[in-house]
Amino acid sequence: MIYTITLNPSIDYLVPVKELHIGKLNYMENDLKLPGGKGINVSRILKEINVESTALGFIGGFTGRFISDWLEKDLVKTDFIPIEGDTRINIKLKSDAETEINGQGPVITNAEADQLLTQMEAAERTDTFILSGSKPPSLPADYYSKMIESITRKKAEFVIDTTGEALKKALPYKPLLVKPNQHELEQLFNVQLNNAEDISHYGKKLLKAGAKHVIVSLAGDGALLITKDGIYKGINPKGIVKNSVGAGDSMIAGFVGDYLVSHDPVKAFKMGIASGSATAFSNDLAKKEEILSLLPQVEVTSI
Repeated sequence: MIYTITLNPSIDYLVPVKELHIGKLNYMENDLKLPGGKGINVSRILKEINVESTALGFIGGFTGRFISDWLEKDLVKTDFIPIEGDTRINIKLKSDAETEINGQGPVITNAEADQLLTQMEAAERTDTFILSGSKPPSLPADYYSKMIESITRKKAEFVIDTTGEALKKALPYKPLLVKPNQHELEQLFNVQLNNAEDISHYGKKLLKAGAKHVIVSLAGDGALLITKDGIYKGINPKGIVKNSVGAGDSMIAGFVGDYLVSHDPVKAFKMGIASGSATAFSNDLAKKEEILSLLPQVEVTSI
């Protein structure tokens, strides 16, 4: 089984405003409320490509019920820990520029935090966990480390999509995949990366530190896949970008969903790029037909 873990889910409230006037009354053109959270996005895309997963994490209040009801409607399996606080709302304000206002998230009690760790003790060797996104400030700084220790004790696989110290501390445990973007890679090593050669050099450092596969997303310029067998450049299909939210999560879902069947990282990389691009070209996360239509257009070359 694939388990996705979202420690700080959200309702993503998309607000288009044609011309935003700060300090004055503005009117929305329309609005859209979507279940948010990186692991939840991964589970939704996995369902689209016919790969079963179970979404784990913390859910609470009327906002949490919105997310649970949406996933139930989409036939995505869930086993969330119910919490006393309300799941957060993140505002995605789309005008001349896109502005995000993210909530900090609810307070997670010690008892609630322990419930998720206990839940993970049931992991089996054949399971894969996808750990994505930030954690609520109330969770201990080492909470990601505790989860990873639990997973690796059971000899299960894990993917981690986070940044900074949490990513650094995860590398010695040999994650199946890490996926920083160029900016996150620069921050991680405190460097400026000017070209594919620079990015490959520091991507290989992540490989040497323990990651089994590294994908560095380059936004409109595609992505690099770095493995023990080689480095590959992936070129995105052509399309009109409508949405930046969830594209990276879709790439992870496409890669992991394909890799766990094919065990071919290059083939999985193509599915990852098609999935990420299809979401970027959609108002919400991509649908299966959109992903499959883009797959033949994905170009991957060894560099």
